[in-house]
Amino acid sequence: MAETNGNGAAGSVTVPLMLHGRVAIVTGGTGGIGSAMSKHLAALGACVAVAYVGDPAPAKDLVSGINAVHDGDTPWAIAVEADMSDAAQVRVLFDAAAAAFGGELHVLVTTAAVLDYSYPALAETSEVTYDAAFGVNARGTFLCLRLAANQLARNGRGCIVTFSLSRVRSLRPGYAAYAASKAAVETMTRILVEELADNFITANAVAPGSTATPMFYNGKTEEEAERHITEAPLGRLGLPEDIAPLVGFLVSDAGGWVNALVLRCNGGTI
Repeated sequence: MAETNGNGAAGSVTVPLMLHGRVAIVTGGTGGIGSAMSKHLAALGACVAVAYVGDPAPAKDLVSGINAVHDGDTPWAIAVEADMSDAAQVRVLFDAAAAAFGGELHVLVTTAAVLDYSYPALAETSEVTYDAAFGVNARGTFLCLRLAANQLARNGRGCIVTFSLSRVRSLRPGYAAYAASKAAVETMTRILVEELADNFITANAVAPGSTATPMFYNGKTEEEAERHITEAPLGRLGLPEDIAPLVGFLVSDAGGWVNALVLRCNGGTI
C-alpha cells in the first residue's frame, strides 16, 4: 500500500503517496484526535508509532486495523506505551519507532493531553491538576521536541506539529491550567523554529476548537455541549477527521513552506 493508482483506471500511472517512506510518531495516538491522526498519516503512506498510556487494547486494535490494509511483511504501525511526562519513556518511544521502521524519523505529532473534567476555577485548581496539565501537556511536549530537534531527518523532510487549543485565545473560565500549559506549547514551538533554522525542520502548532471527542464530552451536560455548538459559525462541533488532513498537509512536501504558525482549526469560532 505504499503506492496508489492516480485515477484507478486500467493502465493509469502509479504515483507515490504523500508520506511514502516517512516515519511518524503520534503521541496520544489512541485519543479522539490522535487515533484519527494515526490512521490518516498511515493512509498517506507513513509508518506510524502510536504512543499510548493505560489500557493497551485500543492501541492494539488501532494498530491492527492499520496493519490489516498493509500488504507487506513488515508492520505499517506499532503501539508503544509511553508516559509523556517521563523522559526515559519518551526516549523509549523514539528508539522503538527508529528500530521498527529503519532508523530515520521524519514526523512528530504531539496530541497527548490531560484535562481536569471538573473544569475548576483557578482559585479552586489543585496542585495535582496543575502538575498533571503541565506534566503531560507542556513537559511532555518539551521532552518530545528536545528529542525531535536532535533526531528528525534534516533533509527537508523533518516536520513537527504540536497541539494547542483555540481556548488559549478565548480565555474560557475553567481552563486556566490547561490553557496555560497549551500556551507554553505554542511558545516552545515558535522558539524551536528559530533554533532549527539551519536543520530544515519545520514546526507548527495546530489549535483545534471544540471537537467531538470523549475529552470534549467528559464532564459536560447536554446543555453545556449544545452551547459550544451554537457558538460555532458552521453550526457543529469539529470532528477529528477535520483536524487530521490539516496535519497531513503540514507534514507533507506540500506544506514545506508553512512554518512557525499556530493554526486555529476551529470552523471560525472566536
